[in-house]
Amino acid sequence: MVTMASPDDAEEARIVERIYEAVMDQRLAPGTKLSEAALCEAFGVGRMRIRRSLLILASREVVDLQPNRGAYVAQPSAEQAREVFEARLLIEPPLARLAAQRIKRPAIKALEAHLDKEAAAHAAGNRREAIRLSGLFHTALAQEADNTVTLRIVKDLITRSSIIIAMYGDAGFSNCRDDEHSAIVAALRDGNADQTEALMRAHLGHIKDHLQPGRQPMQTQDLVDLFGGARAAKVTGP
Repeated sequence: MVTMASPDDAEEARIVERIYEAVMDQRLAPGTKLSEAALCEAFGVGRMRIRRSLLILASREVVDLQPNRGAYVAQPSAEQAREVFEARLLIEPPLARLAAQRIKRPAIKALEAHLDKEAAAHAAGNRREAIRLSGLFHTALAQEADNTVTLRIVKDLITRSSIIIAMYGDAGFSNCRDDEHSAIVAALRDGNADQTEALMRAHLGHIKDHLQPGRQPMQTQDLVDLFGGARAAKVTGP
């Protein structure tokens, strides 16, 4: 028996996606207070629906829920950004070497198809989609190393670093350059483990160099102005 999503679930998913998009597109500043009252007005829903949506966003590390203070857009520090990318540099290059030794032809074909999607996102100027696809590329590559323990670690690091990049990357920079991904796939295709590891190390270094976690934060956007268009599809909340 197939369980259908309720209208409440669909509405919360829509709210989550709108807030997530605003963070990833750099339209919501790190540290912005997400007032329940303002979000209720913007989306035309009740507080319980907003609270459930914020809980989902907190589980994705997009939002920080602070006791007795409320919800805020996550604000990773420069120290946290450094630690995340240090961990990725320690883990992902050796995993890329393993992947080069273990990957099969169908997986290489799948990665090549993925590169086409990344190129299309870059060409369309879709920064959020480019960030998402870039993270999926790194996850797929880590999966080919055939180590479930390190795969779980990589997935967590990629989630955290995607938020850091969305918030602190150069405005025109969308996480990963697809030409560097192409070079990594070419090395995988050749079975060159040394080159695959070296390319991954350089690639992660380039991402890290484009981060500006200490830069002046952008002006905070009014939540009702930002999300007010959602009221056109108002659903009465609980």
